[in-house]
Amino acid sequence: QVQLVESGGGLVQPGGSLRLSCAASGSIFIINGMGWYRQAPGKERDLVAFITRGGRITYSDSVKGRFTISRDNAKNTVYLQMNSLKPEDTAVYYCNAVIVSDYWGQGTQVTVSS
Repeated sequence: QVQLVESGGGLVQPGGSLRLSCAASGSIFIINGMGWYRQAPGKERDLVAFITRGGRITYSDSVKGRFTISRDNAKNTVYLQMNSLKPEDTAVYYCNAVIVSDYWGQGTQVTVSS
């Protein structure tokens, strides 16, 4: 069993910042990649950012230049620093870890509103 525990969501005003964290625990040998997806009401779950064990990073076009993903392999933890937040960033953010198969966190709500 693998567990992903997310933290750091909340309510923030437009232009503000939040930092999400996701820690993986359980029967882990090697985590090949970790990342963040988000799902807004009525929409599909989409990739936000992903980082491989080797450090290769992918961002969605909508967050490039505003969000930064990082990873601590020793702690099996991935972070998402979100700056210059916009109302359209409002969504439930899900942590993803690719081990032998995909694992997902429970989701954390991010709301950007004045």
